[in-house]
Amino acid sequence: MSEKVVFSQLSRKFIDENDATPAEAQQVVYYSLAIGHHLGVIDCLEAALTCPWDEYLAWIATLEAGSDARRKMEGVPKYGEIVIDFNHVQMLARAFDEARAAQTPQQQEWSKLMLSMLHDIHQESAIYLMVRRLRD
Repeated sequence: MSEKVVFSQLSRKFIDENDATPAEAQQVVYYSLAIGHHLGVIDCLEAALTCPWDEYLAWIATLEAGSDARRKMEGVPKYGEIVIDFNHVQMLARAFDEARAAQTPQQQEWSKLMLSMLHDIHQESAIYLMVRRLRD
């Protein structure tokens, strides 16, 4: 039985980007998306990063011990899944950036991709990541 960790990113936004949404209405749009599952809206997630289980554990072990970022990422082994949203961007970006110097080349590639996904969330706060442990 093999295990892996899959980072899935919101791949579709339910916002018509052809029409500029006024800044005053943007929070209403985000609220509607947040409660969308109650209204029949389905989030479309797409796998963006896959790590073998043992390598995921080694990767997150490069984050500062006891830090909020490490505790967040340790939620995958503890709970089986975590959500990374706008509230986690700065904390995780700082931690993964600082950890790169001590990482293997493979871990550095994952960190680079993680930083890119965090940048996407920073640019559009409706985007989020679902990180899940999967067993085959």
